[in-house]
Amino acid sequence: MSRRVAITGLGVVSPNGVGRDNFWAATSRGVSGIRKITRFDASPCAVQVAGEVDFHEKDYVDPKDRPHVSRVVPLSRAAVEEALSDAGLDARRMSRDELRGIGVILGSGGGSGEFSEEQYRLYYEGRHKQCSVYVIPSSTMGTLASEISMRFGFRGLSHVVTTGCTSSTDALGYAYRNIKAGVLDTIVAGGADAPIAPLIFRGFLLMRIMASKWNEEPHRASRPFSRDRDGFVLAEGAWFFVLEELERARARGARIYAEVAGYGSTCEAYHRVRLEECGEEPARAMGLAMEEAGITPGGVQYINYHGTSTDLNDRIETRAVRLAFQSHAYRLAGSSLKSLIGHPQGACGAAGVAATILAMQSGVAPPTINLDTPDPECDLDYIPEIGRRIEIEYAVANCIAFGSKNSALVLRRID
Repeated sequence: MSRRVAITGLGVVSPNGVGRDNFWAATSRGVSGIRKITRFDASPCAVQVAGEVDFHEKDYVDPKDRPHVSRVVPLSRAAVEEALSDAGLDARRMSRDELRGIGVILGSGGGSGEFSEEQYRLYYEGRHKQCSVYVIPSSTMGTLASEISMRFGFRGLSHVVTTGCTSSTDALGYAYRNIKAGVLDTIVAGGADAPIAPLIFRGFLLMRIMASKWNEEPHRASRPFSRDRDGFVLAEGAWFFVLEELERARARGARIYAEVAGYGSTCEAYHRVRLEECGEEPARAMGLAMEEAGITPGGVQYINYHGTSTDLNDRIETRAVRLAFQSHAYRLAGSSLKSLIGHPQGACGAAGVAATILAMQSGVAPPTINLDTPDPECDLDYIPEIGRRIEIEYAVANCIAFGSKNSALVLRRID
């Protein structure tokens, strides 16, 4: 019999709330975390808003060590620390053998890009002596998981998944598959990204896919599925989970948020940044996840949309949901967390999973805010403006990435 996988811990560092409870209080009430950029001077830019985290890094990284690590590191450490505490696990009291049984899988799209950008700036400004001695290892994506492993002493696998915006969805999917296959009993998995840096920001500006009309009203900038949406809002943050083999979690009396019941991933093999208009491959990814979970589309009560607030993504994702769920698509409630926090790139899938399992626990699905003028081509139920009471047994968390990648998870509530 295949092993089952439970989520027993959750940690959050989000633009609309640091800590699980603060995040959910804001998310369930539709409170935005998008504001004017403070991390650099964005006044010359056409876009001046982002989903920044109000976060005290010094609590999670020694000030002397901060010049040697990317911002993703303290963000991740904080979220992992909360997830472990939430799961009732104390790494400091574990033996070496116990620590060998815990792995880390981190999903990140840009990862240490912000750190590398700063090192380039120091070098080309002629301030060579201010560059970090760790410029090479700390610019390498793989070290992001190592920073978590070293912080907490975990000696199991330590991997980074970087598949663009699907990175943390895939990280959770790979953690699920490893536990299901018996490779490990416990894996800390999730996503973190910190792309709010001048060069990265300007790179997205060149693509003309960021919201530019709302600099004076930042909370209105992210508008998934709305007729007047004009692009996504860049964001940062970290969302991490403790995944465990279900019977092991039950035996130790852990509180169980949900079961990861299925995972699907596909590629359109189509374009570097554009989605294929037909929506068939995102639909197939959702279908594969539901098939592995052993449910039909009619058994799903809620979908957490990728919902970036770009014209193409929202329209094609809507089409994909229609394909995947057929007639049930019009009875399926769903929402886009990005309306509240912006788009944290490779961490967005984990953010959506966090919102979904908290909706399962509370019986309240979060809203998609700023949806006052729906796009006629986006004609499904996106829970506009106000959260809704809903009993969720099965949910789908959907993600779409540059490079034609699509990934989806099915989550099941365990009473």
